[in-house]
Amino acid sequence: MENNTEKNIGKKDADKNEMKNSFSVMSLAWELGYLIAIPLVALTLGGRFLDSKLGTSPLMLLLGVVAAIIISSYMVYKKTIDIMNQK
Repeated sequence: MENNTEKNIGKKDADKNEMKNSFSVMSLAWELGYLIAIPLVALTLGGRFLDSKLGTSPLMLLLGVVAAIIISSYMVYKKTIDIMNQK
């Protein structure tokens, strides 16, 4: 009887750890998505706005996209390094 109780407690702990791990993976996926999407949208819209004001279409738009890719890549790199240092 006591052995079954210990097994149930161990199983509950394993289930909690699995749920915690899947939540942290989902949280990381959302965070990486925002790290990529926010600079891309902001700099693309900013480039488009500048193109309309300066008449330089599509130069500023393309510069905004390139800048967003560089910024997002750097932020994802930093996040990856932080994760690797935690483990």
